[in-house]
Amino acid sequence: MLENFATALRRVAAEVEPVLAGVLEASSPAEPELAAAMRYATLDGGKRLRVFLAVAGAELCGAPRDRALRAGAAVELVHCYSLVHDDLPAMDDDDLRRGRATVHKKFNEATAILAGDALLTLAFEVLADARTHPKGDVRAELVALLARASGAAGMVGGQALDLAAEGKPPHPLDAVLRLQRCKTGALLTCAAEVGAVLAAAPEEARSALRAFGADLGAAFQIADDLLDAVGDAVTVGKAVGKDAGAGKATVVGLLGLERARAEAQRLSGRAVSRLDLFGSAADLLRQAARFVVERKA
Repeated sequence: MLENFATALRRVAAEVEPVLAGVLEASSPAEPELAAAMRYATLDGGKRLRVFLAVAGAELCGAPRDRALRAGAAVELVHCYSLVHDDLPAMDDDDLRRGRATVHKKFNEATAILAGDALLTLAFEVLADARTHPKGDVRAELVALLARASGAAGMVGGQALDLAAEGKPPHPLDAVLRLQRCKTGALLTCAAEVGAVLAAAPEEARSALRAFGADLGAAFQIADDLLDAVGDAVTVGKAVGKDAGAGKATVVGLLGLERARAEAQRLSGRAVSRLDLFGSAADLLRQAARFVVERKA
């Protein structure tokens, strides 16, 4: 079954690449090194899971694929910006991302900060464009959805909680899960929901996709923590073993490897159950939920 999902994931990644390249080209940075850093951070890398979720959700709800690719590209731009900033010395201080030098190592710290800023703002420019959706109220809803997912109550807030927890006594499990819902889950939940927004789908469908995305995001983060604990840098494409060294608050640290694996599997199974409304049409999304806990990178 995963071969079918893997094929679909690769197809979406290939389809969104020219969309991302096009919006980066159209943004026309005045400074060449900034433009190069933005391209380096965004193109030719990553699984594009968030874009896949946007496209798959849109297909379930009946939204056109070209609009879904643009909305997914906007979510991906925010994700890429977050990686650039997460890798900075003031944050996670990483030298390797996706198997190559991080943006601040390839260029410099100032350029990395500005590239991340530019990718973030470009995401909202993409959503505000009539090519993403002809109706202004739908575009506004997409902008608001992504803003909530990526801001202080979402991804940025989760990163702040993550940094604040470093080196502190172990946090309760519910506090760690809240941190991870914000840091990782919020953007994945947004990606799962944008297709329904594009299609003006009924609340029942939106709610199902939103709940699916939240559970998938939680499972994804635990799987990521497991990879940091037991993976190798060559396969994962970034440094491993850093969470324990930095004293980060993780489900793996609290529960241990086996219980954390079991929790990831439980969340993956619950994500699958959220899709009952859609029947067999949601099989690729069900495979995605299994993929996130079985992946090796």
